[in-house]
Amino acid sequence: MSKSISRKISIAFVCVHNSCRSQMAEAITKQTASDTFDAYSAGTETKPMINQDAVRLIKARYGVDMNVTQSSKLLDALPEQLDVLVTMGCNVACPYLPCKHREDWGLDDPTGQGDETFLETIALIETKLEDLKQRLLEGKISL
Repeated sequence: MSKSISRKISIAFVCVHNSCRSQMAEAITKQTASDTFDAYSAGTETKPMINQDAVRLIKARYGVDMNVTQSSKLLDALPEQLDVLVTMGCNVACPYLPCKHREDWGLDDPTGQGDETFLETIALIETKLEDLKQRLLEGKISL
């Protein structure tokens, strides 16, 4: 049974450098699920720029230039109260961040790989985001 969500859900995507997977997830969420989520991303470290392969492929798929709309940020840039925290699968111990629901998507970092690997990662993010949204709407996750 589906229910409606009465307010936007804050969601943060976290990985080590906040330069690739978490940035793509933030951009995809803003483009495909902004009716449900206020999306953020951050990392335990930052890079001087977002992965340019990710920028190019997200721009081609969604028309969004992450070099303009986003930047690599540290965890302290996230809102204090998060509803959902998604770790991307960084194979490191993630710091504790207060949230109502946390899950790890276990995505391999496509950095240094070809476009096909990036596109597979983008497709996985899209699928996992839709699944998360559906579980929230069905009340399988309580916030």
